[in-house]
Amino acid sequence: MWVPPEETDPVVLHAPTRKSVALFGAVNLCGGQLIAHFNPVFEAQSFLAFLKGLVRRRARAKKMMVITDNAAYHHAAGLHGWLKDNRDTFELLFLPPYSPDLNPIERVWKLLRRLCTHNEYFPELELLENALAQQLRQWWKPNAILRRLCCIT
Repeated sequence: MWVPPEETDPVVLHAPTRKSVALFGAVNLCGGQLIAHFNPVFEAQSFLAFLKGLVRRRARAKKMMVITDNAAYHHAAGLHGWLKDNRDTFELLFLPPYSPDLNPIERVWKLLRRLCTHNEYFPELELLENALAQQLRQWWKPNAILRRLCCIT
């Protein structure tokens, strides 16, 4: 930054320019379909809402296991009661710390960013969300792309 020599303590005012989208997602290992949920922020309550949505899509008489990383909101105290009440039908499996390469959903997010956001300018956050939602709708049904990305046979 260039500052005139007579100004000894410059103050630079600028508006925040970095906005983002919070997106929870899970890939069904039986068919390779993606279930995703937009949220304003990553927090325990929005994660719990996502888990409740997953359980509604669970196959009857089968236990659902969800692989997660060790984000703080995955371990939040607010989840313990719900997890305990649903332990017969639902379980969270935590990856070892600092191992994003083991998480299959990370490959999905990488492809999603490449398909939707690379070399694109979105003047409004809503346009970014629309571009992502369009791709997510294509992955809603079982498909070979997600099966390959997540190493589902």
